[in-house]
This record gives sequence, C-alpha cells and structure tokens, in this order.
Amino acid sequence: MSFKNKTVIVTGGATGIGEGCVRVFHRENANVVVLDIDTRLGETLCENLGRGSFFVECDISKEQQVQQAMKQIMDKYGRIDVLVNNAGILKYASVTETSEALWDEIINANLKGAFFCAKHAIPCMQEGKGGVVINMSSVQAFTVQEKVAAYATTKAALLGLTRSIAVDYAPDIRSVAICPGGIDTPLNQKAFRNSPDPERVRQETIDLHLVQRMGTPEEIGEMVAFAAGEKGSFLNGQPIRIDGGIGSKIGGSGAS
Repeated sequence: MSFKNKTVIVTGGATGIGEGCVRVFHRENANVVVLDIDTRLGETLCENLGRGSFFVECDISKEQQVQQAMKQIMDKYGRIDVLVNNAGILKYASVTETSEALWDEIINANLKGAFFCAKHAIPCMQEGKGGVVINMSSVQAFTVQEKVAAYATTKAALLGLTRSIAVDYAPDIRSVAICPGGIDTPLNQKAFRNSPDPERVRQETIDLHLVQRMGTPEEIGEMVAFAAGEKGSFLNGQPIRIDGGIGSKIGGSGAS
C-alpha cells in the first residue's frame, strides 16, 4: 500500500483515530499532513514521526482557515492525493436536551468541516488528475445509542456526502465512508473515567462487539489506507463498517 510521493491530509490527526491514520500513512511513505486545532499534540506527533509529516493548525469549521490550509499544503507539496475527513466531536444529548448552540457546534465540527475540506481539496486533486476522499462516519450512522441525536445525524449525513462526491467527480476522484465501532481512543478513555462506574461502562462497551474487544486507532488506519490505495480502487460511494459486529445480534435464543 505504498503512498510514496503522495500527499495525505488527515483532519483531527493529532490524536485518536486520526493519529492511527497518520501513523499508517506515514509508515507507507506518504507525506502526511496533520490538520488539527491542537497545536501542541499536532506538532509533537510530527516531531516524533520526523520527515514526511507536516502539521497545519486549522479549525475546519471555518472556511477561510480551510482555504488557507489547502494553499499552504499545495505550496509545500504541490499536490493533494488523499483527504481523510476524520475530525469530529461527540457530546451526549437527546433531541429535546440539545440546545441550538450544541447542535450547531456538533454539525459544524462533524459535517460542515468535512464539507469545507472536500470543497477545497477536490480542486487540488483535480489538478493532479485524481484523488480519494475518505469520510469518517460511524456505526452510529446505522444503529445508535441513547442521547446522540446531533452526532448520529452528522454521521448519517456523511454517507450522503460520500455518495455525492463519488457521483459528481467520478471516475478520477473516489469517495468512501469508513464506519468504526467502539475504538479505544483517548476520547473514549476519558468518557469512561468520567462515568460513575468506569470499569462497568468500559465492559458494557466491549460487550457490544461480537469480537469482545474494542478496536484500535491503527486498525481503522489500516482500513482507511486500504480504501484510499490501489488495492481499494474499486471502492466508491460506499460505507465500510469496521465495527467488531455491533448491531449484528438482535438477542433472544434459538429453538432447542
């Protein structure tokens, strides 16, 4: 899956699933751009990775910042081959508990940001005669837990954005949605710690998966790299669930 001489952008790449993607693409010889609002984590990651990594501070919910980031990347590398729209947030609230401000915050980070990045990366890909947009959706585009009204809405909407990009820019540009299950990220670890019974909540999360464990950021990174590379070149416009079997079992027992 060599990405030698290719430029890969990972939004929210400083930690969690984004960091897993960054590490896999860097291992596969890509020039990896970490796009994130966390300057300390982003710069530290790129310092540790060394050559072939580049940090750009950017709030993807602000179109002007996205435009400037894409220009900065083109000035440095002269091309954009893969965009991984990974950045996002999760805050818990039902429909009636979700304020307008919270709704806008989640929509802006998870959906508007992906739209802005695709909007301004695709013309750069067209200059290079091709590219791939990977949108990080979620298993919660298909089946949801309680109190994730805004989050689940954004993750389902990303499937529509994925199809639209695939249809509008084929055959030169592909788009694929990756839909992870529960991943052992710093964000999830923090959520466990903040719960009344961290061990119980963690075990409940594990038990949702038929494989009886959570996934790792690197496992998602491997799938993203496959979908973005030549071996995944027949994938277009589709969601790929990498969720350990969440939602496959409906409960109950078979006849004896």
